[in-house]
Amino acid sequence: MAYSFDFSSLGDYVPVIAKGVAVTVELIVVGGAIGVAVGIACAWARALGPGWLKPIVSAYVELIRNTPFLIQLFFIFFGLPAAGVSLTEMQAAILAMVVNLGAYACEIIRAGIEATPRGQFEAGASLAMSPLQTFRHVVLVPALQKIWPALSSQMVIVMFGSAVCSQISVEELTFAANFIQSRTFRAFEVYILATLIYLLLAVLLRQAMRGIGLILFPRRRAAR
Repeated sequence: MAYSFDFSSLGDYVPVIAKGVAVTVELIVVGGAIGVAVGIACAWARALGPGWLKPIVSAYVELIRNTPFLIQLFFIFFGLPAAGVSLTEMQAAILAMVVNLGAYACEIIRAGIEATPRGQFEAGASLAMSPLQTFRHVVLVPALQKIWPALSSQMVIVMFGSAVCSQISVEELTFAANFIQSRTFRAFEVYILATLIYLLLAVLLRQAMRGIGLILFPRRRAAR
């Protein structure tokens, strides 16, 4: 018997889908922005920071990059309360995304820093800049320009990873899809729609990251 598609039953759940999309966008915007900031700080520590700090940051990066995101999420949401740190589902999801993205962004950004010619460091020193000022004003922007496509791809991967947050009842897009499927029993239609929405979000996120890159790196735009 041929399968009969019926998307009309999903019409009643548009508000649920819209809320799921909004929560997913909030996760990637907040978690992404803070995660990249953490990645920049950790990249500086690993590439140019003091000797005592490097092994600490290295341990963090290796721990996060070699354990599943789901375990990290469960540790934050279920484990931290045992230590007296109570978080809401949304707070735990954002923290988990920040911790995860921070580790991956650290390695991506560190590659850009290490590819920076030594002459740029010397130029900063010749202008009487401190190492931190040299990093901020001379090294960071060219380093980010080199790795921006890779960082953009990592942001998309993190957005897809946000689907795992449904496991702690964060009402993002996958949670909404599972909820609708449990009410309508139209799994094929529900997950086709969720797939298309994720695809659209990924395209929009890549375009947003490209636009941010054009703003941050105007010389790159002018060269085209």
